Amino acid sequence: MDKTDLKSLTLDEIKEFYKSIGEKSFRGEQAFKWIHNKMINSIEDITVFSKGLKNKLKDNCTISNIKILERYDSELDDTKKYLFLLEDGNIIESVMMKYKHGISLCLSTQVGCRMGCAFCASTQEGLVRNLTAGEILDQVYKIQEDLDVKISNIVLMGSGEPLDNYDNVIKFLNIIHSCEGQNIGYRHITLSTCGIVPKIYDLADEDISITLSISLHTPFDEERKKIMPVAKRYSINEIIKACKYYIQKTNRRITFEYTLIEGVNDSTENARELIKILKGILCHVNLIPLNPVDEFRYKDPNKKSVQKFHSILEKNGINATVRKEMGRDVNAACGQLRRKYINEDRNIAK
Repeated sequence: MDKTDLKSLTLDEIKEFYKSIGEKSFRGEQAFKWIHNKMINSIEDITVFSKGLKNKLKDNCTISNIKILERYDSELDDTKKYLFLLEDGNIIESVMMKYKHGISLCLSTQVGCRMGCAFCASTQEGLVRNLTAGEILDQVYKIQEDLDVKISNIVLMGSGEPLDNYDNVIKFLNIIHSCEGQNIGYRHITLSTCGIVPKIYDLADEDISITLSISLHTPFDEERKKIMPVAKRYSINEIIKACKYYIQKTNRRITFEYTLIEGVNDSTENARELIKILKGILCHVNLIPLNPVDEFRYKDPNKKSVQKFHSILEKNGINATVRKEMGRDVNAACGQLRRKYINEDRNIAK
């Protein structure tokens, strides 16, 4: 019989679980606080429970516990890249970035990814599996414990497509926001998607005021299909329509991620078309010079090209910034470090 992972249960779910095993619901609330506030990793650590209750729980449930496999500290800035070992032997990664406004974490939501974006390292070997809510949460808990810090901002922009793991991501958001746990405000959380249109509508209807970030990368459908397979299913027009619905429901500004690739999407024509698409939408454009991966033959644009693209947007009323590059010396882009580690491990084993 599979045991229930207490770390992956919302407050309401954990109370119901305790009732289902013949215990009072307040015991579930106690467990929730110990797991998500005190960030304990085993049933034995819940010291307010009797030995009998602990033994009963061990028969029915577990508390997922990922391990720090490696930590890489950037010599260029305060970025720290983590590799985590999951209980089934899979590996995921997270990034800690320090800003003036606080500490941000970029979290993974899947082992690998099946979206197939040509310039992203995390999707090169496809999707292995979804992460549980507990495994997404544990990235936060382990980094806070390791660095003795309090995280202020979370970005679901690591390996994986969050909306392809919708139910577990919604659970994660519910739990991390709970005042009985870490109590991180929804407005301090960003979710990035390549544009799974039906799930954008579902997310809007959840009534949670997180920031939605759309990986757009080009304003032309045919161009987008070449670098993002999801574009073959959902057009830019459909994505924009879903974004407008999201803004209407949440009153939140949307961010459009735009990775600038030399000779692919960094022309004046691209900038002009992007302006047409986004005119009148409550949004911000985050321009990202490409962080090259070995399997993608294209290069990052030069600074002059980036500045020109940015200037065209700004002069035409589109709010835009150029993302500051962080942690390049520790392979901080999605999936880079995990693939490097796995490939090196394979080479040693030969």
